[in-house]
Amino acid sequence: MNKKTLSIAAAILMIAGGTAAAAELPTYEANGFPVSPLQVRVLGAAHVEQQVSVPTAVASAHQAKVLSPRKVKTADVTTGAAR
Repeated sequence: MNKKTLSIAAAILMIAGGTAAAAELPTYEANGFPVSPLQVRVLGAAHVEQQVSVPTAVASAHQAKVLSPRKVKTADVTTGAAR
């Protein structure tokens, strides 16, 4: 039973990994206009460049506040005899 669960989990991870890699396919542009790989093959590769991928994830104000380091408050500690 444990082998079956492990193989199902492995299959799910392989599928998820395959779809993540497919989401990052390169995009191309010709003379400043976006073109598909099919258009490049049909029209030729003259003046075709790979577009630079720009990260689209921008943190919101709340996310930036959560992800930033905390400000540590130091308490005034007095030294004295321990009870």
